[in-house]
Amino acid sequence: MTFVHGAGGSSSIWFKQVREFKKRFNVLLLDLRGHGKSKPSLKDAFNDKYTFDAITHDIVEVIDHLKINKSHFVGISLGTILIRNLAEKHPQRVESMVMGGAIMQLDIRSRILIRLGNLFKSVIPYLWLYKFFAFIIMPNKNHRESRSLFVREAKKLYQKEFTRWFRLTSEINPLLRLFRVVDTKIPTLYVMGGEDYLFLPAVEKIVKNHTASNLLTIDKCGHVVNVEQPHIFNRMVIAYVSDTNMQFTEQTI
Repeated sequence: MTFVHGAGGSSSIWFKQVREFKKRFNVLLLDLRGHGKSKPSLKDAFNDKYTFDAITHDIVEVIDHLKINKSHFVGISLGTILIRNLAEKHPQRVESMVMGGAIMQLDIRSRILIRLGNLFKSVIPYLWLYKFFAFIIMPNKNHRESRSLFVREAKKLYQKEFTRWFRLTSEINPLLRLFRVVDTKIPTLYVMGGEDYLFLPAVEKIVKNHTASNLLTIDKCGHVVNVEQPHIFNRMVIAYVSDTNMQFTEQTI
């Protein structure tokens, strides 16, 4: 199983999953370029613009290096976009997808946030911006641990690295539109928090139209489901990946 974190995070966000998943699977934890212990290559040092395709290719390079032909992929937040893009480009490499806190559409509030970010990213310290976004996406008291974890990891980024990642938002809408229209028919489990008000509605629509997709909604939970409700997340994801014919359709716990 290959775990892909979101923007500003690192592989450390899976600390509540590793022990349980290692009992049943070979586990690969990735640090995306510029995050965690991932060091940028020489070519990246001179490249101011990242693309979803380029970062997706990084993931393929890692699994190629480790001689992994096919994997189950588990992602959180922006990591779900990378997994879905990988499934689009290399469907033969994806056994199943688990999409936690999946981003499949930006509503009007999300688009306003991104415009504000683009407007102020060169003037405001990136950590202030990141804290603001974290609070908007995860506003409740029970989201505090997730907010703190992502802000703590984001402190390890540099302003220039944050800016490179933020520029990805310029290509996000056409990509998400494609994802909503195209059904990969790869077994997919969306695990969403019932309080993930920015992103849950779009996922509910997708599950109705994509034949191999299932939705598990965890009640009283926000965006970062694997941190807020790890026991439910671990149990249900392990059950699903062990039997990808299992049908949740739409289930709330």
